[in-house]
Amino acid sequence: MKFAKYLSAMVLGGLLLTACNRGGNPTSTNPGDYSSATGIEYGEDEKAFAVEDYADIQGGPGLIFIEGGRTVLGSMEEDVAMTRDNIERTVTVASFYMDETEVANIHWLEYLHYIKQDSVPEVYQAALPDTTVWERQLSFNDPYVTYYLRYPGFRFFPVVGVSWLQANNYAIWRTAKVNENLAKEATGGRGGKRGLFGRKKGAEDAPAEGEKPSIESGYVLPNYRLPTEAEWEYAAQAMIGTQYSEDENQNHRRMYPWDGHQVRNPYGKQMGKFMANFKRGRGDYAGIAGALNDGAMITDYIYAYPPNDFGLYNMAGNVNEWVQDVYRPLSYEDVEDLNPFRRDGFLDEKENYANADTKDFHSLINDEVRVYKGGSWKDVAYWLSPGTRRFMTQDSSTATIGFRCAMINAGSNK
Repeated sequence: MKFAKYLSAMVLGGLLLTACNRGGNPTSTNPGDYSSATGIEYGEDEKAFAVEDYADIQGGPGLIFIEGGRTVLGSMEEDVAMTRDNIERTVTVASFYMDETEVANIHWLEYLHYIKQDSVPEVYQAALPDTTVWERQLSFNDPYVTYYLRYPGFRFFPVVGVSWLQANNYAIWRTAKVNENLAKEATGGRGGKRGLFGRKKGAEDAPAEGEKPSIESGYVLPNYRLPTEAEWEYAAQAMIGTQYSEDENQNHRRMYPWDGHQVRNPYGKQMGKFMANFKRGRGDYAGIAGALNDGAMITDYIYAYPPNDFGLYNMAGNVNEWVQDVYRPLSYEDVEDLNPFRRDGFLDEKENYANADTKDFHSLINDEVRVYKGGSWKDVAYWLSPGTRRFMTQDSSTATIGFRCAMINAGSNK
């Protein structure tokens, strides 16, 4: 008798599951009304397990999808700095999102505006870029000290004078601000308007004023953050443009984020024009009057120059860019071959770079130095190659380093 009741319940549960899954197997965005593990209805009563609506948002504002895969990281150029710190090796990088452009002055001014409203004065002061990075004892760069950050004409030029720590703090703030705004738009404030999440919520189930949505709610994007060095280098290579069939062969490596082994455009009406903003040689930052080539004595518009095959602008030149990684010269030997990343001195402690007798450092390498990549308006072409790398202390800044943000591709194994 008990077995018959159990069998009847199982049959009923199976019919319910079949009915709710007639449209196909359950997915994250269409999980059905009943659990495929227990047969219990989702949200049947206030004690039941609730499954929130989920629209699978693709990335966040400003981001472009970067399809991951296998690649060869490492320097392709002759090692003129003789560092031997990025030897070629094959790795796999998971798909992720990255800012289409470098973070610009207008974005940083927006950041300053909101933290001035929401934070104590000390936080605001700590977020101010160091505009004195333009000062030189034997050069007249004084106007940039005053105007580069705030003058409207420089709005969409990359922010500089920002340390790694400041860039990291910006990413944390951006995450909170974007998620706050998305939650408002998703619920239509309190009025039930359809928002960016593509679904409609009424006032009765909208989050309370000031309430922070949970990860399970589906209202929250993953964190904006600095890209890892491997992600940055992979995105700069943009090797999707070298694969012309559905096999897994890539026809050639790229020395720069574009085809060819030269820094000039070899095609069309722009033939002969430089592909990036960099220093051409001693004393030559832009060419001659009447025929300026890269056209920029200092930084340039964040959408200047052609994007690479991922659609990313200025992955070479304009400004160098901070990445997450702590610097070690032998990281290529230590890090894993899936999503390689160095977060600290594991396997290569900072003591390795100190004097064995006195424990005093005779090297700039410690756990507070971070990698930056990409070359800048003040660098020669060698540094435009994605495989080159340099480092600086995380609380330092210059007129040649900016950054862009990245985000994981949550909810996917690709």
